[in-house]
Amino acid sequence: MNIREAKDYIKDTVQLYLTKDEFGDYRIPVVRQRPIFLLGAPGIGKTAVMSQIASELDIALVSYSMTHHTRQSALGLPFIEKKEYAGKSYSVSEYTMSEIIASVYDTMEESGVKEGILFLDEINCVSETLYPSMLQFLQYKVFGKHTVPEGWVIVTAGNPPEFNKAVREFDVVTLDRLKVIEVEADYPAWKKYAFDAGLHGSILNFLESNRDYFYGVETTAFGKNYVTARGWEDLSDIIKLYEESGKKVTESLVGQYIKNETVVKEYTAYYDLYNKYKKQYDVEGVFEGKVDEKMVKAVSKAAVDEKLALTGLLSDVIKSEIKDIMRRQQVLKDVRPSLSRMTFGEEKDIAGYIKTLIKAREKVIADKQRAGSLTAAEKTEGKRIIALYKDLSKQAGSPDEVKAFFNGEIGTLKERVAAEQKRLDNLFAAMSKIFGEESNEMLVLVTELTLGKDTADFFASFGSDSYEKYNSLLMVGDRKETLRKEILNIL
Repeated sequence: MNIREAKDYIKDTVQLYLTKDEFGDYRIPVVRQRPIFLLGAPGIGKTAVMSQIASELDIALVSYSMTHHTRQSALGLPFIEKKEYAGKSYSVSEYTMSEIIASVYDTMEESGVKEGILFLDEINCVSETLYPSMLQFLQYKVFGKHTVPEGWVIVTAGNPPEFNKAVREFDVVTLDRLKVIEVEADYPAWKKYAFDAGLHGSILNFLESNRDYFYGVETTAFGKNYVTARGWEDLSDIIKLYEESGKKVTESLVGQYIKNETVVKEYTAYYDLYNKYKKQYDVEGVFEGKVDEKMVKAVSKAAVDEKLALTGLLSDVIKSEIKDIMRRQQVLKDVRPSLSRMTFGEEKDIAGYIKTLIKAREKVIADKQRAGSLTAAEKTEGKRIIALYKDLSKQAGSPDEVKAFFNGEIGTLKERVAAEQKRLDNLFAAMSKIFGEESNEMLVLVTELTLGKDTADFFASFGSDSYEKYNSLLMVGDRKETLRKEILNIL
């Protein structure tokens, strides 16, 4: 299965393992809760999905890479304890608590979250001295003499032997105590994630035309060549920072993240063309409704790849703007209830009340961070909410002043929405003029806007006559079936 399917499966399993009966006991006893073993090639997102699952289920997450552990750190250190049996005193070996188990208790104490996921990565790469103890752990959730607390589900992960020389293949006795999920690299599943994560447009457009370059690991006479989903995401982050600081993106930079000479050369060349097209075709002019015959003629003579690159550029701009609008809408939506209580209640110390709201939000962020389940998106949203509260506190003369400021923020958002709807109108008008109403390029644009989470939410919340027109136009006959298959392929 792909990583998206695996995530859903793991999430469902964790939910079921944490289901309790009417007496508060877990429906499936801990000893019968088979740990999940996520087996897949490196860099496809096995680790990343765990924090997403923990966040969505509002539980904690403790992660460990087992390659770093010895028998002593995992099972605890021995010490001598004096005990008395039948009137005689004996020296008995005892063990300190495992560092891993102690981390689970520390997380519960610090975050206040009592249920969670204990995620052990590279489980099939444990040291030779630790390996014999893994069977006991996987069946009884015990490290040494200390048990994983109730309410903590064990999820493990590892790479197949062909990717890691240190891998020890589990025997049947061990595998029979696991729920094994084999995960494969899958571009369509990753593409949906990449849309929502906001990866650089040049990467998304390049991979759309070169899907075979999305993932690959091979051994050559000169060493290993590898391209991974993690590599593309990390490359996207650094390219954005390079562009912000005016630095040049080179083959050398790309090669630090993508370890395949052919892919590095082809992507870097595409990146240069991507930026060339951005200047050559006056992308911003399209959104302002400025499309002259010179541009139409130039595009008509362009190669197919160049046309798709231009379509991708236009799509990237509108998706980025809509994403920002939807994030602002979510912040205003999250803040509104607390302001309603302040406005209509008997709160007199408004500045103090807002300060309390800020502290409460900071605590939510801190608790989730301590629980290990805070995603980057949640952290960013929390900081934006805090920033809005601070702006509101500057207006804290009276509830009416705060309300007026907040309504002003809503008004600003509405103006941005109206402006964006106009930019969408200009975009679709330009696409129709340049490529044609029922062109493949128009189909690509409509499909990407339909599949993007933020754009789909925007159309559902605010609407767009132009989008609806072309979405309906392309959803007929063979094109309807083509789009349906494209959506199913990506989902």
